[in-house]
Amino acid sequence: MATDALIERFLAAGDEPTASAIDALLEVLDDTTIDDAVSPHTVAEAAQLVGLSAHTLRYYEQQGLVRPARNASGYRAYSASDLRRLVFLTRMRLSGMTMRDLKRYVVLVDQGDSTVPERRAIMLEQRERIERQVRAYQLALATTEYKLRVYGGHPEG
Repeated sequence: MATDALIERFLAAGDEPTASAIDALLEVLDDTTIDDAVSPHTVAEAAQLVGLSAHTLRYYEQQGLVRPARNASGYRAYSASDLRRLVFLTRMRLSGMTMRDLKRYVVLVDQGDSTVPERRAIMLEQRERIERQVRAYQLALATTEYKLRVYGGHPEG
């Protein structure tokens, strides 16, 4: 399946980490499903696919998080694997991972399989951070629903 379609499928799966969303993410990030026949994307196309600005993609490149090739004219050419990395980066940034941690993670990925234990530790810390955020949002939602009840009955109507 083409990377574009996998990305669309993952993004359409919603916000909850359901089995279908996790399966879609596994497909998006699984290098064995990379379709090398798909032509590379321009910075504008890649930005649109992952929901970022071209400026942000250039910033990620400056920070060493993604390294798209250049075409014969010198323009950035984002491959399927570049898009997959961008999907990962956008999800991690959305969840609050710092640029410092992302840079460290990318360096470890580039060093190979011997760094898997350290990468796993980074992801475990990130999961704990996200779980804390989810609990905080759940409390904020409960507080909002309480106020809605105070102001006139059941929150849904």
